[in-house]
Amino acid sequence: MGRVYSHNRHSSAWLTLLIVVMLTFVSGCHHAIPIVGQFQGAAQVDARADVRGEMAVKLPAAIDPGPMVVATVEASPSGDSSHRVAVIDVDGLILNQNVEGIYDSGENPVAGFREKLEAAAGDAKVVAVVLRIHSPGGGVTACDILADELGRFKAATHKPVVACLMDVAASGAYYLAVGADRIVAHPTTLTGGVGAIFNHVNLEDAMAQLNVTVEPIKSGPLIDMGSVTKPLDPQSREILVEMADGFRQRFLGRIAQLRPVVSDADLKAISDGRILAAPKALSLHLVDQIGYLPDAVGEARRLAGAPGAEVVLYHRDGAPARSLYAIAPKPPRMGEVLPFSYPGLDRAKLPTFLYLWQPDPTLPRTTAR
Repeated sequence: MGRVYSHNRHSSAWLTLLIVVMLTFVSGCHHAIPIVGQFQGAAQVDARADVRGEMAVKLPAAIDPGPMVVATVEASPSGDSSHRVAVIDVDGLILNQNVEGIYDSGENPVAGFREKLEAAAGDAKVVAVVLRIHSPGGGVTACDILADELGRFKAATHKPVVACLMDVAASGAYYLAVGADRIVAHPTTLTGGVGAIFNHVNLEDAMAQLNVTVEPIKSGPLIDMGSVTKPLDPQSREILVEMADGFRQRFLGRIAQLRPVVSDADLKAISDGRILAAPKALSLHLVDQIGYLPDAVGEARRLAGAPGAEVVLYHRDGAPARSLYAIAPKPPRMGEVLPFSYPGLDRAKLPTFLYLWQPDPTLPRTTAR
């Protein structure tokens, strides 16, 4: 019995250490976790490395990553550092919530965007902004907040803004880009997606296979409309379609107001929510030119009348930013450590209205990158 006891203790100790290593990994390699190990009882060290007792692992609260800092990612062509073009990145799914790890507080895309705009507004050297956008969109309200914040920034500072569309800048990401003075799309950019989606999933059959029955107590027949526990009834569907159409009209109205070059024929062509390659988007006047990120920077310099301006990027202290394309690392979420995903099960996000190009129904589980 003694040997069995020692073997179990030995296995438990190694299992504890393995869990600690996993916690360290998933919390993000850029943070160190101080660990306090406490053993109670006898500890015997021999060839079998037999460990007896209990280990207590203490993890501190989530670390505050600190305020935004500025990094020069492109020196001034003329050596003049008195003017700056600020690159503000919008990467990944746009949701008004933290992108969290087990140990790290993560980043809120909406709050981070506001913080970067405030940094650009408060920097007297910044004469123009480039929005570097790589996103399929996100929540209707979250995207609308970003668009409103950009409008307030422009009204308060009068600094020109150029949007540069990267791989994907669709739906809510394009909704944001419309607020820029100029839109530059890469030759291979996918954009468009003008419309809204209510990502309803019907889990009734799946729940029946698990012998799960839902019996809600309701104050009204439509209080649970859109529930994933049942199919959409005709009345609920009609109401939700009406709401989705309203969000689409808001989107189209924003384009018509801020991009007068878009004709009624152009609006009609995109009103079905289609995704467009950059050349087609250019022909429908959704973008102003085809080019690359340096071309967008050059356009920002031109609009600001500062051809010698250096280029800076806002990022968290400790996250490297050494080029125009730098992306701050984000910690993995528990959903990535345990990658099981079933559409409709993530109740923190589903169902909801989205300005989102969503070919994959599990996409709302994806973190911003």
